[in-house]
Amino acid sequence: MRESPQRHAVFGHPISHSLSPAIHHRFGQQSGIALSYEAIDAPPETFATQLDDFRHAGGSGANVTLPLKTLAFERCAQVSDYAARSGVVNTLEALPGSGWRGHNTDGTGLIVDLTERHRQDLRERDLLLLGAGGAAQGVAFALLDAGVRSLTIANRHAERADALADRIGQPGRVHVRYWNDLATLGSWDFIINATSAGVQGTAIDLPFAIVAPRALCYDLSYGRAATAFLAWARTAKAAHVFDGLGMLVEQAAEAFAIWHGVRPDTEAVHAELRERLDAA
Repeated sequence: MRESPQRHAVFGHPISHSLSPAIHHRFGQQSGIALSYEAIDAPPETFATQLDDFRHAGGSGANVTLPLKTLAFERCAQVSDYAARSGVVNTLEALPGSGWRGHNTDGTGLIVDLTERHRQDLRERDLLLLGAGGAAQGVAFALLDAGVRSLTIANRHAERADALADRIGQPGRVHVRYWNDLATLGSWDFIINATSAGVQGTAIDLPFAIVAPRALCYDLSYGRAATAFLAWARTAKAAHVFDGLGMLVEQAAEAFAIWHGVRPDTEAVHAELRERLDAA
């Protein structure tokens, strides 16, 4: 009898734009693993019920994206060490019997994309992290582990930036600044946009003065959601400007390895998706 494919999904709101189903289907083909992978639109108020329904229907693993990563953390019976540090989960692994073990592969995905694909040295850089939500939480600890010299967090709601800085707990290395004061505070040689402005279609108003010579600018989003920030960074004469497509593919590969025990090759999938986005 032919074995039924393992059932996986990505939960988010909105989610119709997600490339995750295409990525995981390609990984499955590459690895010879039969799986199904769907996108499930889950508003925060119904996410818990939809996740339970997915598990009861045979779901064996899931990814979670905006705005559900904190809620996913709260639904886990167990979490990995990194997920415990960050307080957010983007990958759910079914535990025997019932319950989920939560992981966060965003940080690893970002570091692999920056250091291996783009050949960037992150050590001793002064980083400005724009945003303090689930996306920022998921990568902040990995960036500090990778050796950035300092981390400055700016968020439109300062209390969220304060909460993330408190969670990290390195006051000599991690700082909070008011968004509206950025123009007067100097420049950074590494800037990451972790806000949801691009996804929501809202403008991100930033002064060019914050971009230091030879700066590296990176948007955790990809495609149309990253367009405005990337255009701003290029206009500000940043030396290196990247979107988050590579991070998306690498974090997906980490999740695939958690579920299936094998890490797929990402280069062909990344190239295929880059061609598709460029054509669009």
